[in-house]
Amino acid sequence: MTSPDSAPAEEGAVAMPAWAPFRFADYRLFWLGSVAATITQQLAILATGVWLFERTGSAAQLGLLGGVQLIVQIPALLYGGTLADELDRKRLMALTQAISAATLAALAVLAVGGTLAPWHIYAATAVTSVTGVLGQPARAALTASVVPRTHLMHAITANTITLQVGSIVAPLLFAAVAERWGLTPAFVVTAATAAPSAILPLLIRAGGRPVGVTPTDTMARRVWEGFQYVRRHRVLPGLLLLDAGMTVFTFYRQVLPALASGLFRGGPGAVGLLTSANSGGAVLGSLAVFFTPRYRAKGMLVVYATVAFSVLVFLFGTTTSLWAGALIITGMGATDALSMTMRQAVMQLTTPDQMLGRTLSLGTLGATTANNVGTLWVGLLAAAIGEASTMRLGGALALLCTLVVWRAVRGLRDYRYP
Repeated sequence: MTSPDSAPAEEGAVAMPAWAPFRFADYRLFWLGSVAATITQQLAILATGVWLFERTGSAAQLGLLGGVQLIVQIPALLYGGTLADELDRKRLMALTQAISAATLAALAVLAVGGTLAPWHIYAATAVTSVTGVLGQPARAALTASVVPRTHLMHAITANTITLQVGSIVAPLLFAAVAERWGLTPAFVVTAATAAPSAILPLLIRAGGRPVGVTPTDTMARRVWEGFQYVRRHRVLPGLLLLDAGMTVFTFYRQVLPALASGLFRGGPGAVGLLTSANSGGAVLGSLAVFFTPRYRAKGMLVVYATVAFSVLVFLFGTTTSLWAGALIITGMGATDALSMTMRQAVMQLTTPDQMLGRTLSLGTLGATTANNVGTLWVGLLAAAIGEASTMRLGGALALLCTLVVWRAVRGLRDYRYP
């Protein structure tokens, strides 16, 4: 029997409670670091987005943040997965989080000094985007090292719930600080939350190096090997296409300041409420995964969640009531999280450890590219035709893409687990 505080070993399949991964000391450290990283990321998005919108009054300026991220994240993601399959994943996580912490601290100093300018926001976004995506494949791949394989589905679900709980806490914290003291203290709080995520990975006792890796080829060759693996996989291309089709036309989170203003005439408080409602729904969607172990058609479960998400996005563009919008965005968060958790689980359960970093990074590359293109799309289109029309059009196009992928990718329809 494996001790809860020892390095995890393979166990027989047994029924287990939702909190089973927390029996392992390494997973608890991993989880706490993930909480800190998530809260920091969400605070940074809110603080920089609200500050930029208040300074410029332009939804297009918010949309350009997606353009900055798109430019810098693609090469970082391609090599981030390869690094995660070659280097110590714990140290890679710690290093990238430390650079992010230093960058956010610089923004806080500029804000306190009254010299913060829009170009600082774009520059800091570029740096934190690179560090975030370089560390993300290592963080995702390390999950399989801190729990036994029998606990992996529960651990992935707990990771997703952690992401969403942090996304609830961060907006509420941001709204409280920004409404009471202003945006400058919000930058200071953001920098302060970044430190634990750089320290805690180094305290994990499980090995951080990938198993079965003997790197002999060039980095470019290893990147190509990962691409070929994903391309030939019977399920993953369909999952990635579903995510891209859904996200490109609907990615609303980074432009919520403009949506809150255009749809509901709200300020930072409305942004905080909508963000928390979205994350609260995501927690519910992630918890729903615990009730799906007997539903073997995991690919179709992603399809159903994506269809529901698309319809809710369309409805979001039809309301002018903040509370109705909060209710709808709760459903959007739930269906998005259910889809995301299933995609992550299938990736990890069907990929060998020596390919895991590259597979996850390519999945993240697809998602992040779609996020950034979506930020550009929603921001620029909202400035041109209005926020409500943008959401309605996005929901309709996302639904159309989902139906096309469902019909075109047979592996997605046929996949069963286990």
